[in-house]
Amino acid sequence: MSCQEPLSGLTRVRRFQQDDAHIFCIMGQIKSEINGALAFLRDIFGFTFQLRLSTRPEKFLGEIETWNHAEKELTESLNEFGDTWQLNPGDGAFYGPKIDITIMDALRRPHQCATIQLEFQLPIRFNLSFINEAGEKEKPVIIHRAILGSVQHMIAILTEIYAGKWPFWLSPRQCVVVLVGPVFHGYAQQVL
Repeated sequence: MSCQEPLSGLTRVRRFQQDDAHIFCIMGQIKSEINGALAFLRDIFGFTFQLRLSTRPEKFLGEIETWNHAEKELTESLNEFGDTWQLNPGDGAFYGPKIDITIMDALRRPHQCATIQLEFQLPIRFNLSFINEAGEKEKPVIIHRAILGSVQHMIAILTEIYAGKWPFWLSPRQCVVVLVGPVFHGYAQQVL
């Protein structure tokens, strides 16, 4: 028996892969990094999605000022992105606010796949630091970025949405050489 035997097609499997990136940056780079992640999201998804800003939960770690600054940066990034978004008060992770991205499958069921999260606690707990331009030690910020979320789940949703008519970037066959007559067989072989 396979360790990855499907439980419900590709949407629920025993094991999955996640496109999880961890971006280390300074506080002043949060907005530009979030803008880049949102632009990447738009480039990857060829369909509509919903954005939610999940803010400080009741039980959180860290300083209120840090949370306020982070939520302000995420709000500005979402506003500049231009798509509509909703506030999801109190649903952030205990370690930082996040942007949750929900997509709809062919049956209009919502799936929360992608996420962009700010992390302030791991740099503190692992005693991470860098030397800034003033020669002083400073704590970095970690941005967790998973644009696809579970790769298997995303492929299942894309399969439903596109009904096998894949977009160019995903299509396993991106180009086909078609003969218009036997006289062009040699030229078609060259092109191929």
